[in-house]
This record gives sequence, C-alpha cells and structure tokens, in this order.
Amino acid sequence: MSNTTGNTLLAVLAGVAIGAGLGILYAPDKGSKTRGKLKDSFDDAKNDLQSKFDTVSLQLTDKLTTAKFDLEETYEDLVSNMSHKTEEVISFLEEKLAELKRQNAKLQK
Repeated sequence: MSNTTGNTLLAVLAGVAIGAGLGILYAPDKGSKTRGKLKDSFDDAKNDLQSKFDTVSLQLTDKLTTAKFDLEETYEDLVSNMSHKTEEVISFLEEKLAELKRQNAKLQK
C-alpha cells in the first residue's frame, strides 16, 4: 500500500472515530440511555461473536472426529495389508528354503 493511500485510510479512520465521539457527546438522549444503548450493542456483538465461535468450534470438532476415524480406518487397513504381505513373504521364504535344501541334498550325494 502506498504512503498516500495509507495516509488517506488513516485520515478516514480518524474522522470516523472523531465523528462517533462527537455523536455520543451531542446525542439527544441522556448519558445513561446512551451508555445503556452502547452496552446493549456490545452485548449483542459479544453474543454474536460467541455464537460464531461456538459454531466454528463445533465444526472443527466434527472435522477432527472425522479425521481421527479416517486415520484409524487407514491404520487398520495398513495393518491388515501388512499381515497379508508378511504371510506372503514367509511362504516365499519357506519355498526358497525348501528349494535350497533340495539343491543341497543333490550336491551332498
């Protein structure tokens, strides 16, 4: 952001803050009513923010639960596949060992 744009944005924000302050000072309502309105506005904003936080928290919890389930399922599949592969390797090695024993028996004759 260029320096001119930054200065313009800063001036606009300062104007908004000054305008809001003057609006509160010269409001037609009594100070207690203005403070009550401000408190109500802050309470509404707080409740809205809490609601959004709760929604995001619930969504995140759901996603993490789903990810955990998927990870557990993938782990179980991996262990199952490894078990089958281990059996295949053992069978292969037993066949090779039997073949070597036959060759060794021929050589010893």
